Amino acid sequence: MSLSPAQKKAFRSTGHHLNPVVMVSENGISEGVLAELDRALTDHELIKIKLALPERDDRRAMLEELVAASGAELVQTIGKMALLYRRNPQVNPKLSNVKRFEGHHGRH
Repeated sequence: MSLSPAQKKAFRSTGHHLNPVVMVSENGISEGVLAELDRALTDHELIKIKLALPERDDRRAMLEELVAASGAELVQTIGKMALLYRRNPQVNPKLSNVKRFEGHHGRH
């Protein structure tokens, strides 16, 4: 499932308004972090996470691991923030960041 450039663009502008919901530190990826990530993706589809690691290479490696473990797609990274997307066909539209903001971008 790969996102089109148009979808990525729309998700980036949506992601701009989001606060990070999952924070990963030097302690690495615990079961708790993975559970939190999974729950956030299930509820919101599009989420921002913060990788609180000083080294860019460490952040990249951790992000790859998170993406692989969660089955999400990486939309964008900016510094220590990353935007992830995973479609949920049964999502609650009130919780989904994708559904909630869709109207704001003038798409019909």
